[in-house]
Amino acid sequence: MLKSIETVAATSDDAAAGARPDSGSRAQARPVAAVARAILQTAIAGGILAGAVFAYFHLVETRESIPSRPPREQVYVVHTVPAAITDERPMLSLYGEVMAARTVDLRALVAGKVVKVSDNLQAGAPIDAGATLVEIDRFAYEGAVVEAKANLAEARAKLIEAEGGLALERANVDFAREQLAFAERDLERGRQLLARGSATERTIDDRGLIVSQRRQQLDQRRSALAVQEARVEQQKAAIERLEWKLQEAEQALADTTLKVPFDAVVRSEAAAVGRLVNVNDVIAVLYDRNALDARFTLSDNQYGRLLGESGTLFGRKVEVVWTIGSEPITFEAEVVRVGADVASERGGVDVYARILGTGAEVPLRPGAFVELKVPDKLYRGVARLPETALYGGKHIYAVIDDRLNRRDVDVIAYDGSDVIVRGEIADGETVLATQISEVGSGLLVREEGAMPRDRGPPESAVPGLSAPGNAKPGNTTTAAPKPAGAPS
Repeated sequence: MLKSIETVAATSDDAAAGARPDSGSRAQARPVAAVARAILQTAIAGGILAGAVFAYFHLVETRESIPSRPPREQVYVVHTVPAAITDERPMLSLYGEVMAARTVDLRALVAGKVVKVSDNLQAGAPIDAGATLVEIDRFAYEGAVVEAKANLAEARAKLIEAEGGLALERANVDFAREQLAFAERDLERGRQLLARGSATERTIDDRGLIVSQRRQQLDQRRSALAVQEARVEQQKAAIERLEWKLQEAEQALADTTLKVPFDAVVRSEAAAVGRLVNVNDVIAVLYDRNALDARFTLSDNQYGRLLGESGTLFGRKVEVVWTIGSEPITFEAEVVRVGADVASERGGVDVYARILGTGAEVPLRPGAFVELKVPDKLYRGVARLPETALYGGKHIYAVIDDRLNRRDVDVIAYDGSDVIVRGEIADGETVLATQISEVGSGLLVREEGAMPRDRGPPESAVPGLSAPGNAKPGNTTTAAPKPAGAPS
């Protein structure tokens, strides 16, 4: 179009030049033509702009109405559980360590050279009660037994000799007593004859002298008898001493063989054939394989609860779980003792549970880290719920007609992934078990796997919209009822 305008302007210039052939007239006409050309261009541009604006408003006014998406209420697909009011005894999940209840250091009871060692005397090897661990050279100790027996036999022979002398002295005392009695009677008869004048004073003196001699002999025999009795007692004491020496020698001979006192596992050993050992040298360290304890710590609160329920912890059953790789091994145990002091560094009281059913075939060993499940106090009139049902540590939400209703509860205890609660909850009530960040009373929810309720026409009835896909758990929507008079 601009090119056409320029062509017209050029034609006008040529016509003017033909009318006025002189060059001065042509110079005056050129500025007028340029102004006319600019005015014409501005008018054409303005017309084009005005036409575009008119066309825009015409299109806006004549456009077809687009249907708008109706407002929708958000629905959360959740998991729910029924609440049951029952009596619950939660399990305390604790951790502890296996330790040997009985450990012994077997030491050499006599000195000598080791002449034999058991094949099972190796660290970690099981060994039965009564088995021989080591034997020490018996030669010197067998000789001591022979010598002790000989000394004892000699002492017993001397005792027989002393008892014979004792019997002889007792007989001598009896004889001396009889002789004294005869002499006293003879003296009495002489005195009677002297009174009748039939005997002289000399006769009485002679007979008195005989009585005195007999009395002296009796005293001597009595003294000899006492000495002989003392000798017999001394010999008996010597025999007792020698009997003890014999027992000591026999015990030393028996101690040359070191035996296992109970069914055990060898923890360490320090013996070899040919080694010279002294009295009290450690030969091996053993622990009782049938007496393994699991030591764990109860907090002051836990200890008080368990003690307050039954008055004692002794006899309480405990489950011990030892995990080897991915395979747990479970043992039964029973509380047998409680630590003498409060373990302040561990924040509680040490408890020892005896593991039942251990033996050589069980791989459990001291030092193993184990998990212990201890029955807690029995709580009555409570509900067991998943821990995910608890909000803020003191609320749960009941589902009534697909709407959430807040309930206040008190947490009684935790049991693994469950929580024991008591409060505003009824038996059989449906409880939300899914964590929702926008949780609140009145929130619309739907049980996972349940068909949604009919809450209005489906979205496919709205022109230009397709039906919604499958809802996702915890965050889905459904079409709300369409308001009356909405455009179709």
